[in-house]
Amino acid sequence: MRAMIFAAGRGERMRPLTDTCPKPLLAVGGKPLIAWQIEALARAGIADIVINHAWLGEQIEATLGDGGRFGVRLHYSAEGAALETAGGIAQALPLLRDRPDAAGEVFLAVSGDIYCDYDYRRLLPRAAAMATSPAPLMHLVMVPNPPFHPGGDFALGADGRLALDGPARLTFGNIGLYDTRLFADIRVGDKVAMTPYYRAAIAAGHASGERFDGRWENVGTPAQLAALDRSLAVEQAPPAMR
Repeated sequence: MRAMIFAAGRGERMRPLTDTCPKPLLAVGGKPLIAWQIEALARAGIADIVINHAWLGEQIEATLGDGGRFGVRLHYSAEGAALETAGGIAQALPLLRDRPDAAGEVFLAVSGDIYCDYDYRRLLPRAAAMATSPAPLMHLVMVPNPPFHPGGDFALGADGRLALDGPARLTFGNIGLYDTRLFADIRVGDKVAMTPYYRAAIAAGHASGERFDGRWENVGTPAQLAALDRSLAVEQAPPAMR
């Protein structure tokens, strides 16, 4: 299985830091945000990772290189202007397929600006099961609603199915499994949002989910970045210095 890290956003709420540095390269705990994700994917045995980029994308390629120092192979999908999530996936599809002639394959996707301790190995059995489905499926990792998004995104049923509405609404954690066939209708280069694809898959009964209660942070502002950096500094300090 291959993975994709979304790194094409402008990071407006993180300005002025992102005026000269792409958001995924902002550092916490002594390394770029995106490096934490690359390392986590490598620990799960995922060796081929696609990174899309637009704003200051040349810095991302120059900093991360070919992925050798992480023990992975990095592939880049450059977007002249950000194509949004679904449009970015559509452009990167040739890089996400192990077999160019395959009708559909399952890949893991994660945002390059989140910080979490989710173990991506948990998704491997699910991905293998999804790959045998005659219909293209998606599987989303959901998290408890953070203060900035109290209403959540979708409801997660006891059977693991996602619903558009319901009492157990959770927030999508920007970690998911997707079948490449979901994006076959998008013309390469078009700017296309992901929300209609989530809603269509959920309405068709083709979307499952799981709840993750571990550490998860959507790092959206300079204050959040600084707070996370301080927290990691404490965790990384020798016990006598905490």
